[in-house]
Amino acid sequence: MNTLTVIALLAASIHPFGKQPSEPLRADSISIYYSDETQPEKCDEGMTIEEFLSESTAPRFPDAYSQPYDSLVVALKERRARAAFDDFFDEFINIESVPCDDSRQLPDSVYEARLRMILSPIHMPYNEVVKRYIITYTTRKTLMENVLGRSQYYFPMIEEELDRAGLPIELRMLPVVESALSPTAISRAGATGLWQFMYTTGKVYGLEVNSFIDQRRDPVLSTKAACRYLKDLYGIYEDWTLALAAYNCGPGNVNKAIKRAGDQAEDFWDIYPYLPAETRGYVPSFIAATYAYTFSYQHDIAPAPTAMPVATDTVMISRPMHFDQITSTIDLPKEVLRSLNPQYKMDIIPAVGKSYSLTLPLGEVARFLENEESINAKDTVYMAQYLKPSRTDPSQKVFSLESFTYRVKSGDTLSSIAKRHNVSVAQLMKWNNLKNAHKLRIGQKLEIYR
Repeated sequence: MNTLTVIALLAASIHPFGKQPSEPLRADSISIYYSDETQPEKCDEGMTIEEFLSESTAPRFPDAYSQPYDSLVVALKERRARAAFDDFFDEFINIESVPCDDSRQLPDSVYEARLRMILSPIHMPYNEVVKRYIITYTTRKTLMENVLGRSQYYFPMIEEELDRAGLPIELRMLPVVESALSPTAISRAGATGLWQFMYTTGKVYGLEVNSFIDQRRDPVLSTKAACRYLKDLYGIYEDWTLALAAYNCGPGNVNKAIKRAGDQAEDFWDIYPYLPAETRGYVPSFIAATYAYTFSYQHDIAPAPTAMPVATDTVMISRPMHFDQITSTIDLPKEVLRSLNPQYKMDIIPAVGKSYSLTLPLGEVARFLENEESINAKDTVYMAQYLKPSRTDPSQKVFSLESFTYRVKSGDTLSSIAKRHNVSVAQLMKWNNLKNAHKLRIGQKLEIYR
């Protein structure tokens, strides 16, 4: 598939947030989950955004990893928690109707002079719209404190990939406004990961998505894909602000806005009035996040502590492996593996016919390699339901990815579905990331493995 075909496909129907030009969806309505059994604390009704972000609701690592898991967002199971997270994005992305704390602003000349100090191919002008976002990002500090903390883990990798692709380093702030630097972020439209790829867009750019793996959640591979996508968008518009707008709402919406603005439209600000509301706030939010990151010291914004290990390394896995094989052998908390390898949806590395990477804290790599034989030997214990004997050779084990989709009917319960298909309720809940066994809706799709 050549680049022109890809762009035509994207422009026609594929948008980073699953938007169709005729029915735009919220780009900022993100839901976050963990694929484990940890029950998070509930957010109270009326919780402020600062309280929500600073609340220690995430699972805690035992022993040497006893610091709270530093996610900007946690497993949102309750409607009130989801509303709180939506409010978070409303206050940082879609802020047209949110009161701005002008009492804490600096003189316009200061903001303008500092923005001019950020030398970048991306045009970052100062105006009243940008000013509003800068004040928001620098006075409501919890967001940037968490971003600064998590950036110590993610930014070196992101910057390396941007540099390798010949893209502006300042694009490192894009996943901040996309997902708040959360690799497990999922929008209501299904956009997933740091860079918020839709399923089809991810497939076009080489990201594997199946029942066991979602490489949209892989920080490294999704960053590589985002670099290719951004290069394609820049190739269309030859202006980074228009490319960013297209990344948010799709080339189709940007092209419509350009047409309405007239042939003389050259950048984002020329088409600003004709864009969807969410996209009008997208580029100013990007500029403000860049400003707040660059001048965090001047605004007394310090990195929040993070449990993410800065030093990591990867090993290649060439046979199917369950996380439990690793944790039971080298006593590494499973939540550490999950946080460093969010692409594996079921705690299984489906290495059949190809190898997959496993990221480990640097200090654990040697222990893993020393015990690799023992780890592999436990596959019959932890992978028994997925290792099926070959018809020709009973001793040969074959990893099975066989599954089918069941659509919930009237009168169905999780228990009745499990009994009908000879599986357990616990398996159904794990396979489908269900947190409540009693909440099913007619027409809901369930993945069942056999």
